[in-house]
Amino acid sequence: MSTGKKTLPLLVLILLAALVASGAFFTVREGQQSIVTQFGKPVGGPYKQAGLYFKIPMIQEVHTFEERLLKWDGSPNQIPTRDKKYIWVDTTARWRITDPLRFLQTVASERGALSRLDDIIDSVVRDQVSSNLLIELVRSMDWKPVTILQRDEKYMPTSTTAVAGSEDDQARIDTAVKRGRQTITRAMLAEAAKLTPQYGIQVVDIEIKRINYVESVQRQVYERMISERKRIASQYRSEGEGDKRRILGQMQKEMARIRSGAYKKAEKIKGQGDAEATRIYGKAYGRDPDFYALFMTLEAYGKADSSRSELILSTDSDFYKYLKAPK
Repeated sequence: MSTGKKTLPLLVLILLAALVASGAFFTVREGQQSIVTQFGKPVGGPYKQAGLYFKIPMIQEVHTFEERLLKWDGSPNQIPTRDKKYIWVDTTARWRITDPLRFLQTVASERGALSRLDDIIDSVVRDQVSSNLLIELVRSMDWKPVTILQRDEKYMPTSTTAVAGSEDDQARIDTAVKRGRQTITRAMLAEAAKLTPQYGIQVVDIEIKRINYVESVQRQVYERMISERKRIASQYRSEGEGDKRRILGQMQKEMARIRSGAYKKAEKIKGQGDAEATRIYGKAYGRDPDFYALFMTLEAYGKADSSRSELILSTDSDFYKYLKAPK
């Protein structure tokens, strides 16, 4: 019985020693970095190599942070551009913890870091957007201005009149891009990179995910787009109507020329036929003049219409010579 009582405290001591020993080691995994603090003050690290490390249990505490790239997503902000266009700008960024000790001392956690990044990145984005034209934010630096006509010339290659929207649209279309979206985002990154090292953070990249007009401006833009397309369609219809009239005029002119040529040819053939018939008649009647005189007189009798006119002739007229009694 006494042996059992002595064994129990020993087992308890062994168990406590095992628990203490288990808290004396910590592991740093691949892609992580750690700082050891004692009563809130850093005493070891940073530990950036993956492996097993020692610390004083119950006294020292391990703080582990990501060493890999992390993502920041901001909330869309309504920002006016330099040309007074109100737009929604949605940005994203990638960042990493470069100095875990300073990171721990200033922001303590990733949540605190994201809160600081909200202020820093939103500020630089607002500054850059408000100091640039809208076209600079949506176009690349190598973009070349084109007119609406050049965009649509494949649908109407014969058009020679430039079609444009409002003066504001035309100015925006014809404006050459001096900086471009990539240059502006690089400027955002450069400004943010000056402010983040004090928190042990490095901003690696900033990108604009989406740019859109505010709702009230969207309606105006859509209405302007509809009006612009209607204007272009109206011009195309007008030019098509002009081409139609030109083609119909050419067709009518060609038809008149063909009819005239055909009539001329028909009259010529008829004249040649009449001449040939007259020649044949003359040759036939020339063989017997008396028969010809008789034939023509009888034909005149048949054509005479006594119901419409009266013809008074003397009895010795040659018109009746064949009706007289033969001598």
